Amino acid sequence: MAGVARVPRAMTIAGSDSGGGAGIQADLKTFAAFGVYGTSVITAITAQNTVAVTGVHEVPGEMIAAQIQAVMTDLGADAVKTGMLSSSAIIETVAAEVRRLGVDRLVVDPVMVAKSGDRLLREEAVDALRSSLLPLAAVVTPNVPEAETLAGMQVRSGEDARRAARRILDMGARSVVVKGGHLPGDPVDLYYDGSRFLELPGTRVDTTSTHGTGCTFASAIAAGLALGHDLVDAVAGAKAYVTEAMSRSFPMGRGHGPLNHFYRSW
Repeated sequence: MAGVARVPRAMTIAGSDSGGGAGIQADLKTFAAFGVYGTSVITAITAQNTVAVTGVHEVPGEMIAAQIQAVMTDLGADAVKTGMLSSSAIIETVAAEVRRLGVDRLVVDPVMVAKSGDRLLREEAVDALRSSLLPLAAVVTPNVPEAETLAGMQVRSGEDARRAARRILDMGARSVVVKGGHLPGDPVDLYYDGSRFLELPGTRVDTTSTHGTGCTFASAIAAGLALGHDLVDAVAGAKAYVTEAMSRSFPMGRGHGPLNHFYRSW
């Protein structure tokens, strides 16, 4: 319709969380909270809640590719975010589609372990993540354990985080955010784009409602990019959003509960 502004669109390529706190569900909630139309490509179905992941069923590669093609040939996407890609075959499928479609605003959340401690990325898939997907990323958003795995080193301090960020950027990503929540003290996220480091300080929130923080952070960045924000502003906005969503969370479940994605309207 003439005169109607086009709605920004973002696509998430990730696993489904039956508990609704992480994965596809968290991503779509985040997109909606930012006023972005969200589409989804499901890479795995998980049986999980706030306590544990009790089952994982991977979606066949051809079905993952078909979902991506169905979305992109009709609805399109202003930004794309990847989450749980549990095997090297799935990573290669997604990377091939991202390359073929020329996706430029790609946010890679290198999901490896659920908040419950259950593994979501096979060990054999780490090399595929490094070699096939990271070189396509506008930004990659590892937490400290994920940065340690990707960079092949321990991260125990801010200086370690800088060295890990350099190593990850050398794998081809255009920028990296090493999240500081696993380090002692107030969390300081470290942004690096090859020319500058930016420290994004925050306040630690005393809560057990931390399920889906990584998914939400990465999808909030994608939402910001879809809205036309530059990358640093998108990262800063995502950090502020996650902090507030944690601060205003509500009790849910017996383990690590979800964030309050809609704190602005609830």
